[in-house]
Amino acid sequence: MAAHLKKRVYEEFTKVVQQQHEEIASKKLRLTKPSKSAALHIDLCKATSPADALQYLLQFARKPVEAESVEGVVRILLEHYYKWSGTDPSTSLRYTCSGKSKTDQYPKYKENDASVRLKIASLLGLLSKTAGFSPDCIMDDAINTLQNEKSHQVLAQLLDTLLAIGTKLPENPAVQARLIDVACKHLTDTSHGVRNKCLQLLGNLGSLEKNVAKDTEGLATKDVQKIIGDYFVDQDPRVRTAAIKAMLQLHERGLKLHQTIYNQACRLLSDDYEQVRSAAVQLIWVLSQLYPESIVPIPSSNEEIRLVDDAFGKICHMVSDGSWVVRVQAAKLLGSMGQVSSHFLEQTLDKKLMSDLRRKRTAHERAKELYSSGEFSSGRKWGDDAPKEEIDTGAVNLIESGACGAFVHGLEDEMYEVRIAAVEALCMLAQSSPSFAEKCLDFLVDMFNDEIEEVRLQSIHTMRKISNNITLREDQLDTVLAVLEDSSRDIREALHELLCYTNVSTKEGIHLALVELLKNLAKYPTDRESIWKCLKFLGGRHPTLVLPLVPDLLSTHPFFDTAEPDMDDPAYIAVLVLIFNAAETCPTMPALFSDHTFRHYAYLRDSLSHLVPALRLPGRKLLSSPVSPSITPHEDPSQQFLQQSLERVYNLQHLDPQGTQELLQFTIRDLQRLGELQSDLAGVADFSATYLRCQLLLIKALQEKLWNMAAPLYLKQSDMASAAAKQILEETYKMEFMYSGVESRQVVIIHHMRLQAKALQLIVTARTTRGMEPLFGMCEKFLQEVDLFQRCFITELPHLQDSFVDKLLDLMPRLMTSKPSEVVKILQATLRQSTFLHLPLPEQVLYPDGQAQIIHPKPSDFRNPGPGRHRLITQVYLSHGAWTEPCQIEVRLLLAYDSSTRISRAACLDGAEALPLVENSIEGTIPFSKPVKVYIMPKPARR
Repeated sequence: MAAHLKKRVYEEFTKVVQQQHEEIASKKLRLTKPSKSAALHIDLCKATSPADALQYLLQFARKPVEAESVEGVVRILLEHYYKWSGTDPSTSLRYTCSGKSKTDQYPKYKENDASVRLKIASLLGLLSKTAGFSPDCIMDDAINTLQNEKSHQVLAQLLDTLLAIGTKLPENPAVQARLIDVACKHLTDTSHGVRNKCLQLLGNLGSLEKNVAKDTEGLATKDVQKIIGDYFVDQDPRVRTAAIKAMLQLHERGLKLHQTIYNQACRLLSDDYEQVRSAAVQLIWVLSQLYPESIVPIPSSNEEIRLVDDAFGKICHMVSDGSWVVRVQAAKLLGSMGQVSSHFLEQTLDKKLMSDLRRKRTAHERAKELYSSGEFSSGRKWGDDAPKEEIDTGAVNLIESGACGAFVHGLEDEMYEVRIAAVEALCMLAQSSPSFAEKCLDFLVDMFNDEIEEVRLQSIHTMRKISNNITLREDQLDTVLAVLEDSSRDIREALHELLCYTNVSTKEGIHLALVELLKNLAKYPTDRESIWKCLKFLGGRHPTLVLPLVPDLLSTHPFFDTAEPDMDDPAYIAVLVLIFNAAETCPTMPALFSDHTFRHYAYLRDSLSHLVPALRLPGRKLLSSPVSPSITPHEDPSQQFLQQSLERVYNLQHLDPQGTQELLQFTIRDLQRLGELQSDLAGVADFSATYLRCQLLLIKALQEKLWNMAAPLYLKQSDMASAAAKQILEETYKMEFMYSGVESRQVVIIHHMRLQAKALQLIVTARTTRGMEPLFGMCEKFLQEVDLFQRCFITELPHLQDSFVDKLLDLMPRLMTSKPSEVVKILQATLRQSTFLHLPLPEQVLYPDGQAQIIHPKPSDFRNPGPGRHRLITQVYLSHGAWTEPCQIEVRLLLAYDSSTRISRAACLDGAEALPLVENSIEGTIPFSKPVKVYIMPKPARR
């Protein structure tokens, strides 16, 4: 027994128990953004006064809130809203607070401050507009806050929040109907601010449809238009204005207004407040466009009239309103009422009521009235039964007497804004009515003498637009030409532009215009080009009137030879420009020319061919180059020369490299000279020369003898090729951004040339760089640019056959898997084998010490003298430290550009990654003009 116990004890002590260790799961660390709602809750709980809480809310309003955090932030704001309103958040709030939600967590203050609630309501509206957040989950709570709110300001702000919620949920008819119901309940509030917000909500969310969707929870259908119309007679003018604007908002949303509100709107024209009258004028104009042919009765009579005519008369009456703001608006709206009857239109130019706008009683009606009165003519007095004109015009007028001469009142208004609006309205109406244009001509000519330059300029532009429908008399032309003495260059050039398209009635008018233009030329020599252009069109439009003036203008005599005038005299050139353009359509005029006139014509035809046309002179034959079969014989010889020059260089692949370079150099020189002689072809010629210059630089950089050298001997040639690539890039940016009218076809070829320049840069870098690591990134970037080119200009690729990019796209699978050295070899071979693409023709202040300063002109310095034309007239103040001697400063115009804005996202394929567009980004600048040197004298140093 003892041995047995001993054995058991031994086994107990020697038994090995192997315990399995349980693996403890490792806790993963998760990084989360700090909760905006929790931070806001902590801050607001720390507030001990309304001022502290308002400060915390103002700080929070400056911080951005993500869409996923908006709901939590709104819950906290609503909880504290009820806290500051003195109500229990647990009973008023639909949301249940996470964690502790007891009322003792929100101690109530003895004094409630409306400013805190107002800011919270404002934040709720801002948060509901957050992108990606649907505010339907907070609408019920926002509506509940209206029930116990006593502050009118907070009520108005809460209604504004509901408007933001409804605007964010336009496709939910149940939400729309409920919000309209809320707005209707608060329309009886005593505060004008609350009523204004309710009307604004009805105008933005209300519908005129009688059928309501099934999911509107049984809400009653409301006639929103009638509800809004009832507040046209509200006691507060701000509410009346809000009601009219709400009705206009319904119209802007595409809902057709009822014609029944026309009479209500007309009564508002006599309101005491200008805001109401201004809005009423706008509403009447809208109704006249919706129901122009509807018939409305004339008050105090049995007559009827078209609604558009009646509305036109009432708006004419508002041109004499006491407020200049209303007068401006009324004058502007008159210009867009083109459906008005002609006799109503002509009445605006006469202050006296015309007879056709005054309804007279017929003889039958007068006899009936006489019979009913029991009085008959005795026959003893002559004409006692004749019709009487002294009738009550106020009772039977078709237009109010105050509306007569509306444009006369507008053009004579003391405020220049009203005068400008009246001139613009006259222009719009005269363009659609030639008879009205003739009648308003005297009034427009009188506006040329206005004291305000802007009014004079607008009058000239207006008359230019209607010049095809009018012919100036001598007295009118005399008034117009008097403006040539104006000191403003914009005024003078606008008048020159007007005379280009004006019809003159007599030869004396042509002579008067020529004399005044020559006076203008003598007084302002800088107007030379503008005056010559004016006389070109003036002679071309009036050849029969210029013909009898030719002997006097050229000082010719039938028997004696006269002295030959000086060809350097700008006045004599102006006379010749007038005569030669008139002779183009008058074959009998050249017979009146003297011998020196023919010589002068040949000289001007070569030097000023854009001003002097080609004439068929008797006994003289014009020499011209052979015409290409692709060019019509009626084309201008300068245009023929331009096209023939470009056709020659398009066959470059058939010439040897040396002949190719010589032909390109000669063609570039010819195009530059053509641009200097022909100002109208200067843009096209310079654009083509720049493209050919890029091609010449590329050909020189790809000469075979340069690339056969070893890399160590390539240093000088590499500098030349690198400079050529850099210059090509600069030229392509000039071609893309310095010329107007560049179409997509030209943009593709410009980007193609830029891609070739970047390939040349990559080749040069590869031959001069040691190691392969830097080339990997450069090759990858270049291939990305090729891929971007393909995606953005995929529609133009069929026009780029056998080009550099066309061959690259065929080799793209190979290029993507090749080493950088192999990519460079492929690019070099492809560049040298690519064909020359045809380019279709489109229909800094620098100081002596080397410092450069860029000055931005003001927007008001840019002028628009005509369509497609812009002018910059600005002042640059130069100042610098004292210099030891006089020096020259270079001043030039620079054009800022950003190449990423030219390639739009829509041009790329769906799903493609486009270049990021950055607003107001400037990639570089291009010299826009040749530098002008200004000689600056230093001030003597003070001692």
